[in-house]
Amino acid sequence: MSVFENREFNGHELVTFASDEPTGLRAIVAIHSTALGPAAGGCRMWPYATTDEAITDALRLSRGMSFKNALAGLPFGGGKAVIIGDSRRKTPQLLEAFGRFVDTLGGLYITAEDVGTTTADMEHVAKQTSFVTGLHRRSGEFGGDPSPKTALGVYLGIKAAAKFRWGRSEIAGLRIAVQGVGGVGYHLCRLLAADGAVLRVADVRSTAAERVRDEFNATVVPVESILSEDVDIFAPCALGAVINEHSIGNLRARIVAGAANNQLAKDSDGIALQTAGVLYAPDYVINAGGIISVTREYFGGASEAQVNAEIHGIADRLTEIFERSRREDRPTNVVADRLAQERIASASRRLVA
Repeated sequence: MSVFENREFNGHELVTFASDEPTGLRAIVAIHSTALGPAAGGCRMWPYATTDEAITDALRLSRGMSFKNALAGLPFGGGKAVIIGDSRRKTPQLLEAFGRFVDTLGGLYITAEDVGTTTADMEHVAKQTSFVTGLHRRSGEFGGDPSPKTALGVYLGIKAAAKFRWGRSEIAGLRIAVQGVGGVGYHLCRLLAADGAVLRVADVRSTAAERVRDEFNATVVPVESILSEDVDIFAPCALGAVINEHSIGNLRARIVAGAANNQLAKDSDGIALQTAGVLYAPDYVINAGGIISVTREYFGGASEAQVNAEIHGIADRLTEIFERSRREDRPTNVVADRLAQERIASASRRLVA
């Protein structure tokens, strides 16, 4: 199947491939839109079963970044990189080869960490290109690991969803199931537990789940049952496509609000959630804290307080989407997509003019 025939192609501006035999690098960069600025999005490393699977993921993720950056009001378009391989076997040489690949794009794409890559990895990438962010914090500068900022945005989004759904300002006593308690999920659990939420967690790495259990008094449940737990809120914080035609019928939560990208397997799953009476916080709206953080790091000059204040705007954007969804009787993902598409189209018209 060619890239153009992929159902996720959806008008991408550029899809490019890189191979470096000495390091074993096999990478794809997908650029969905540069209407609002250079394409920005993280680099994911994953052992995809096929190249087609990697291409599909890159396309879905880059489109999500276009929409995420547009609704967050950032001067970036949307792009994403994927490296095909086991992240446990990555080397500094492979990461530097990826940096050289990014550099050949001349600033059209700006990379950062994502699933399977870390802040330390980006330091190796930065040896070969300046088009990278999410680096270790320098003395007196804002920056570093964006995971806590993503978690902050999701936490604020969960509170906004609970207020819209139940009219309550506090989440104390609410039962929240968190799927995936790695970088973002761990920090999210810390914030939720501090507010008195009752946590149930699952992770494919037992040590990660046990850490959250020990530190935040969470209940560990099997990975295969986390989505069907009898809870108020389900927070997917692992990989995408967990909300689908098979899983929605087992969902007992009344709100879905988490950090994972591409939580819906298909756009139509948003309709199914609405029909089931489940309030969905569109993923690329609620999880924008990380890209806000790395954007302000990239341009420099922002303080921690300024970045946190900007992340607090996520709650207002979600509330606007929830209210418009109710008013227009349309799924929240459809409303969010329309808003993002309008902003990108407006920027495109200005470029043409």
